[in-house]
Amino acid sequence: MNVTIDANFGVALGSSSGETLLEFSDSAAKKLKAIQSEESNPALMLRVSVYGGGCSGFQYTFSLDQEVKAVDKTVEKDGVSLIIDQTSYQYLAGSEVDYSEGLEGAMFVVNNPNATSTCGCGASFSI
Repeated sequence: MNVTIDANFGVALGSSSGETLLEFSDSAAKKLKAIQSEESNPALMLRVSVYGGGCSGFQYTFSLDQEVKAVDKTVEKDGVSLIIDQTSYQYLAGSEVDYSEGLEGAMFVVNNPNATSTCGCGASFSI
């Protein structure tokens, strides 16, 4: 799969432009809205980052943040925002951030088509 990231590290204009989008699923946006409500803080945003480590080489981390840095990319959906730093975006371009509830628990997850392999629990990946 070829991934195109523009010089502005991912200002996505849509599939017709050849740019790569980062998706924020309906269930992830709904869960973030619920967290904002529980915390009584509508300014909370979900930050997703990629770090070296884990069984397969890289791992995802999620945190709540209220600040967008100048080099961050934001994706908005249904009144909530997802924040990605410039370094992490190169590994996440074309991915979908989702929220999943299952036997393993409830968590935000990344569906990353760029990952060539993942560990057994899905917490780490390689490209």
